[in-house]
Amino acid sequence: MAQKTYDWAAIAKDPRFLELHHKKSRFLFGWWIFSSIYYFLLPIGAAYAPELFKIQVLGRINFGYVFALSQFFVSWGIALYYAKVANRDFDRMTRELVQELG
Repeated sequence: MAQKTYDWAAIAKDPRFLELHHKKSRFLFGWWIFSSIYYFLLPIGAAYAPELFKIQVLGRINFGYVFALSQFFVSWGIALYYAKVANRDFDRMTRELVQELG
């Protein structure tokens, strides 16, 4: 079975591809900014607001531990949200573009 070839230069200029690329880039850049800020809040907070991070939440567990652990859950949440949006929007747009060109 012969493999199908595409005119990648034409695809790169297609307005639907440009829209897909723009939406995906904007989505990823926004979440990258959010996750970077959230990540750096831990060392910045520990350095400049140590009393906040020493607040006891449950027994010997303090706010600093809870905040550090929350970074895992926030990362997983962002990954799950990306998968949902990609499956719903980005994949649909890609499928429509490929069907039109194929």
